[in-house]
Amino acid sequence: MNLTPEQQAILNGEKGEVLAKVMKTLVMYGDAFGAEKLVPVTSKYGHTVISFGINTMKPVYDLYDQLLASGAEFQQKFTADPLPLDPNVPSNLLQDLVFKQFMYKLQPRYEEQLRRMGMKDGKDFTCACYFDEVGNIPEKGEVLSWAESSAVVYANSVLGARCNRNSGIIDVMGSMIGYVPYFGLLTDEGRKATWVVEVKTTKKPEAQLLGSAIGMKVMEDVPYIRGLDAWLGTELDKDAKAYLKDFGAATASNGAVGLYHIEHLTPEAVEQGDALIAPGAQVYVVDDAELERVKASYPVIWKNPNAKPKLAFIGCPHLTMDQLIDWTKKLEEGLRASGRDRLAVPTVLTTAPPVLEEFNKGPYAFRLKKTGAILSYICPLMYMNNPLSKSMPVITCSNKLRTYTSAKFYSEDEIVGVITGKENK
Repeated sequence: MNLTPEQQAILNGEKGEVLAKVMKTLVMYGDAFGAEKLVPVTSKYGHTVISFGINTMKPVYDLYDQLLASGAEFQQKFTADPLPLDPNVPSNLLQDLVFKQFMYKLQPRYEEQLRRMGMKDGKDFTCACYFDEVGNIPEKGEVLSWAESSAVVYANSVLGARCNRNSGIIDVMGSMIGYVPYFGLLTDEGRKATWVVEVKTTKKPEAQLLGSAIGMKVMEDVPYIRGLDAWLGTELDKDAKAYLKDFGAATASNGAVGLYHIEHLTPEAVEQGDALIAPGAQVYVVDDAELERVKASYPVIWKNPNAKPKLAFIGCPHLTMDQLIDWTKKLEEGLRASGRDRLAVPTVLTTAPPVLEEFNKGPYAFRLKKTGAILSYICPLMYMNNPLSKSMPVITCSNKLRTYTSAKFYSEDEIVGVITGKENK
């Protein structure tokens, strides 16, 4: 790798042993992917995927103590993924004991480390750091040091920023030292599409299903998607951004997509069009039958596949303000149709803490609470990834949560029917 004199000096230890190790780690990471150089991180803020103080990751927190003890200043402030615990989310005594006394025993230590390392704000724990209410919104072309698959794919695709699918720790090191290896999605060539996806559905495809189908097909490749603008329009308005948030999360979790282009809609596709398509790109056609095939392929790994759901999660990734309002209306309509006053299944809607605060100031907060739904800042994945929660029959309309946990997937209309009791009327 070709380093600048400044970078080489850091590697040689002129700014201390700890920064030398950080630089060596980034160089080795770049070498593994054939990077020829390091480039400056140009975004205002970073984002780290690690937000949980779990016992099995104690070596990570010991490492962060070393970074802090070095006295080196982080080049960027950053946001972090959602917190794993919220007392408002339903849990039994055994779960509380396991969560607080065993699994997340190191949570206070880690949150203090994040504060000292440079969290942008003590409230900025969300997988959707690019929300207006949070304010970590990189500009087109800016180079990022982020981890979190759904945030990275959104930044690359919807915002036109440049970031690889980094791991936790690498994200923090890039923010600390201000450089990242130049390869993959940071390069013009790496952003070319090697798949053309033709959307030929008879109605607007559900974001979570379409993203799942494309992710499982193209895996880590870059798709260029035609036909979706017929349903989303050609302007990146609030509705389109919310759709692409959920769509992208499904492509990134059901596959490993870090960037997609949507014809006539996303920034690079608007500017470059078919020039973004690499020679020899493969073609994948998505119609109604294909979406049904994909949905039918999802396994149900509950001990009793026909068990009655005990909990529902909506919002993985976190919901926007408008989505919270829309879900409030959907739940009210479902309850009216079923003749019920409150939800039949305990249901948690999740959003970013700043969005939660704003939502609670408006009239819809009371209406949502009246349905029996719970509004939380929690990460559903962190709630679910343990044997106690895994054994629970949990349902979701998030393909990301379905993929990483034992939760059973329902479409949005289906899950409204289940949690409002409409389907059993």
